[in-house]
Amino acid sequence: MLISTRGRYALRFMVDLAENQGEEGFITTKELADRQEVSQKYAERLMASLSRSKFVDTQHGKGGGYRLGRSPEEYRVSDILTAMDEELAPVACLTCDPNQCKRAETCRTLPMWQKLGNMITDFFDGITLADLMK
Repeated sequence: MLISTRGRYALRFMVDLAENQGEEGFITTKELADRQEVSQKYAERLMASLSRSKFVDTQHGKGGGYRLGRSPEEYRVSDILTAMDEELAPVACLTCDPNQCKRAETCRTLPMWQKLGNMITDFFDGITLADLMK
């Protein structure tokens, strides 16, 4: 399992929104890009993905931008990563449910990988944006 740049920046952008949306609530992609030191074009693509996944609200026009749709406590890291097409499974054979591997019934290592997969999922399920803000 390797979390991509896209997944890492999605988390960083979500934390940034949580920490900076303030009273007006909406933050432009330019502000996000500047604070996170990425191009505005990359920020726009990433925020569009987060918007399509219903993680952020968007407002167009003057005073527009993005803001969280819920409180930071309601966003789990696992949900954000999987929305960005991150695969949290440690091995390919765990990416399908049910397991499609023809050796699954006799594989001596499968229980170990399943246990690790559960640990990874439980770990990311147990962390919220609010936790990352601390």
